[in-house]
Amino acid sequence: MDVLNKLFEKHFHAPADRIQQLQGDLGGSGRKIIRLSRGNQSAIGILYDVREENAAFLAFSRHFRRHGLPVPEIYEEDLDRGAYIEQDLGDTTLFDFLSLNRSGESIAAPVVEHYRKVVAELPRFQVEAGRDLDYSVCYPRGSFDRQSINWDLNYFKYYFLRLAAIPFNEQALEDDFDRLTNLLLEAPGDYFLYRDFQSRNVMLHQGKPFFVDYQGGRKGALQYDIASLLFDAKADLPPDLRQQLLDAYLEALSNHIKLDREAFLRYYYAFVYVRILQALGAYGFRGFYERKAHFLQSVPYALKNIRWLLHNAKLPIELPTLLNAFQNMLGSERLLGLAPQAQAQTKNLVVRIFSFSFHHDLPKDDTGNGGGFIFDGRSLPNPGREERFKQLTGKDAPVIDYLNQQESVHKYFANVVSLVDASVASYQQRGFKNLMVSFGCTGGQHRSVFLAEHLAKRLQGQNDVEVLVRHLELEKMGR
Repeated sequence: MDVLNKLFEKHFHAPADRIQQLQGDLGGSGRKIIRLSRGNQSAIGILYDVREENAAFLAFSRHFRRHGLPVPEIYEEDLDRGAYIEQDLGDTTLFDFLSLNRSGESIAAPVVEHYRKVVAELPRFQVEAGRDLDYSVCYPRGSFDRQSINWDLNYFKYYFLRLAAIPFNEQALEDDFDRLTNLLLEAPGDYFLYRDFQSRNVMLHQGKPFFVDYQGGRKGALQYDIASLLFDAKADLPPDLRQQLLDAYLEALSNHIKLDREAFLRYYYAFVYVRILQALGAYGFRGFYERKAHFLQSVPYALKNIRWLLHNAKLPIELPTLLNAFQNMLGSERLLGLAPQAQAQTKNLVVRIFSFSFHHDLPKDDTGNGGGFIFDGRSLPNPGREERFKQLTGKDAPVIDYLNQQESVHKYFANVVSLVDASVASYQQRGFKNLMVSFGCTGGQHRSVFLAEHLAKRLQGQNDVEVLVRHLELEKMGR
């Protein structure tokens, strides 16, 4: 932590006074991700001992920013000690936003709009920024070549099929892998391949998508990344929405290259297959091998995608042994039972915190838990009545300072904390998975936002608690 503190102090000219570890064991990369802050200044610190991967991320970040792409600004770095600090883009990923704004296959319009923005940006990474990118910094490979594909396919074979006890003929499967690899390598591959282009790697910051975790990028085909996003297992996008977004992506892509749609689609579903196989290998490695149960929650969603592909997507080659393995996976009682098993083993309590205006509807609870706490902040001093605060929100320093100076606010918040802390402890002890806490005020801009942020910061440091925050009125204002 010393190196991150020094980098923070070097950039902000003062040491951090708050440190919060993010992600923990839930991540699959092995990196330590830490938020450092002081007052209204904050940064995300990364500690990771693979120098080449760090160097790739830093070089890509600077290159993308030169092209005007929405990626985090790099503040300071110390490659010799495996550390750097970057712009803090908040806590809301596209996946979080999707999870909070869906009911089964019904997905709210703002989510779809964010996805449309994301697919519109993708060709800028692939084509525009990909033209003059220095691919010599890529790690571990400079392109998605035969060796890269073999790594992914063997990852699936050894860490998923083997560990899930799915029977297969190894030589026949290798023959299928060769045919699949040859098809994939036919697709034009002179573009930037982001590699992990999925909803968890898109941050929603100030109403716009920002992109992270492209350190595994390399030269490759266009189809891979859009396949990664649309068939992201746990995002579980409905087929009709996947098609709408694919059409939107192809329309955006046609502004950058002369697009032959039929040629693109010839290879598209082959890349969907290889991406799903890579993801299943990762779930198997983290879940079966490392015994991190939460990774196994994604397997039933991946199986759902495979079932859809078997009925709706035809490849231009025959893969009989692989398709037979798929059928065995779909019939495996062990795999079909993974979702409740993983849910039972995970300890995380998800606390969803909302701010809202009492002039509009109360926040909706899509988890089936009934709605949780609703706290009325209208009894507190209202910054919105003062001209100097009218254009600000409860996330801005002057408003925060004003409310922090009010004794009534501290007394109110102490009562909130006593109730919420007791419920969090009880929910965890009883194995509950969801708690919802909502703060309302007159306009949903100052007091409720301040209280929601204040509670989120308190809870985010607790073990086995995942915190998701939404400010409903600020979202409507595009803020």
